[in-house]
Amino acid sequence: MNSNKHENYELLNLLGYGLAKFDNDFIQQFGFKTKSAFYDYFVELGIVETGSVVKNRMDLFDPFFDNDRKGWWQKGDAYIHRKHLIDNLFGSENCVGYANIVKLFLHENFKINDFIVQVKPIVKSRFKKLQETGLEAELYFLNNYQSIDIFKDGSIEDARLYGDGYDFQINVPNTSYLAEIKGIRAKKGRFRLTENEYKKAQEYQLDYIITLVLNLDDTPTFLTIDDPLKNLNFEERIIKSKEVKEYHSVSDIC
Repeated sequence: MNSNKHENYELLNLLGYGLAKFDNDFIQQFGFKTKSAFYDYFVELGIVETGSVVKNRMDLFDPFFDNDRKGWWQKGDAYIHRKHLIDNLFGSENCVGYANIVKLFLHENFKINDFIVQVKPIVKSRFKKLQETGLEAELYFLNNYQSIDIFKDGSIEDARLYGDGYDFQINVPNTSYLAEIKGIRAKKGRFRLTENEYKKAQEYQLDYIITLVLNLDDTPTFLTIDDPLKNLNFEERIIKSKEVKEYHSVSDIC
């Protein structure tokens, strides 16, 4: 387990992003006039031990926005993957819309009912993706894949919508690789392949590259594994799915 991860990591990232991007307009959406009062609110809720924890998360995001604060500029782009995830899901929201997302998080995860929550259905759908390791890893790969030697100077095609056993195709001179992305929050861990992914690995062998994004909770790193069925050991497990319901129309539609 990565000891650097705060237990309320996801909420702190949302707060830091909102403070860095919208500044005082953000805290006003929660009824506060000063940042210190806003920080103390989360201490009172028991979400953080001190207000400096919230401020520190703002400092982390400050360098990625055009504001008057430098924040933790010394860290460079070490944590920009956190911004990319929130940008991808909620980057088009204005201050009011973004604050409602944070209020929704407080309601859903901490049962805090201090605020009226108003979000559109599609925002709720994006909200469900927020805590999924897979999306965060895929976005990190999209923004950094050319730092991997085997993919350097390659062009990328997104295959995630097709559900065909790989996430991306990387086209490099003379060949194309299929990249399946797996996210692991700590510096080491295990992953699984679906039956579809396993079959693709069998079919493409050296051209099928498992790309692990390790240490997502801190500073991510890549580990690539080509021909994974040859180079790793897998055991088959039968997963019993719940019964799936479908609803069929009972008359022809003209």
